[in-house]
Amino acid sequence: MISLHSRWQNRKLPVPGKKELRKFAHAAAAAAGLPVDPAWDLNLLFVNDRSMARYNAELVGHEGTTDVITFSYFDSGEDYLPGDTMIELIINPDAAVREGARRPGGYSYEMALYIVHGLLHSAGEDDLSPAPRRRMRRREKECLEILEKEFDFNTLFPETK
Repeated sequence: MISLHSRWQNRKLPVPGKKELRKFAHAAAAAAGLPVDPAWDLNLLFVNDRSMARYNAELVGHEGTTDVITFSYFDSGEDYLPGDTMIELIINPDAAVREGARRPGGYSYEMALYIVHGLLHSAGEDDLSPAPRRRMRRREKECLEILEKEFDFNTLFPETK
């Protein structure tokens, strides 16, 4: 099973349970088509808008906040050893609250989507132009449909304490 390391730095929203989050991350990686054996490390950092804007500027060179930033070391094409950190996601629950208020599924669905989105980027998907973006949206939907059969997103990512 994928080893999950997560840090929750958003004081406004409840921290998801580590055990359930680890199971979700493993299932999401498998649904995204990432290798899950041998096990590798996935780092998730949950931040607020202010921190995300800083990370976005410092690490990506973009201005303002965003929903998720992905760093994938699968891109190197080199083999990895069990326990190597292969993916790091910086996730913004504040963005999930805003977007969830406008879309079906709400906050919890958005949080699941952000993890799936980052993992799909790590699996080689892109969303920078129309055709790849359509494929990415289709793959997101497929992955989330698979995950909804096993996980209650509202329980995994509750919006209130």
